[in-house]
Amino acid sequence: MKTLFPYLLVLSLVIVLPGRPCAQTAIQWEEFPEAIQRAQLENKKILIEVYTQWCGWCKVMDQKTFHHPEVVDYINDRYVAVRFDAEDQSDIQFKGNTYSFVKKGRNGYHELAAELMRGRLSYPTIVFLDEQLNVIQPIPGYQNPQDFQMILMYFADNYFRRVPWGRFTEQYKNRFLGQPVNRNNR
Repeated sequence: MKTLFPYLLVLSLVIVLPGRPCAQTAIQWEEFPEAIQRAQLENKKILIEVYTQWCGWCKVMDQKTFHHPEVVDYINDRYVAVRFDAEDQSDIQFKGNTYSFVKKGRNGYHELAAELMRGRLSYPTIVFLDEQLNVIQPIPGYQNPQDFQMILMYFADNYFRRVPWGRFTEQYKNRFLGQPVNRNNR
């Protein structure tokens, strides 16, 4: 009976655990046209990761931030997510316009990337679109998982419409991180 007990324990866990909710393991990235349709159908904001194949910080953000379980869950729940290569050479239709690749130097850039990033080509950049497909704000540079969770909430819950970023970060840190606010360093 002693040798049978470990097997029964494992079997009971296998039977019980599948019913428990699990964290999602990957962001559900979509192509641009499908993302637009889904966002409009579900009335969701769009999160666009603008990257390039050669960008080192894009790869770090993909490995560390976009695979963090809480970030994955939050994005999949609250946004429609798009990965967009800023050097993609296919034409893309967006809001009645056709955007194309522009050859410049060794590589070039996609006109849609330049439009979404307001002309500031920097990688990675995360662009947030509202439910009407208007750019809320591009956020350039690598974001660690903790800071990125705060950014995700700021846009998903429309805090950006009523609370300045500095005040929001103080409130967020007090509420979710339990850190006291140093009012002298504002």
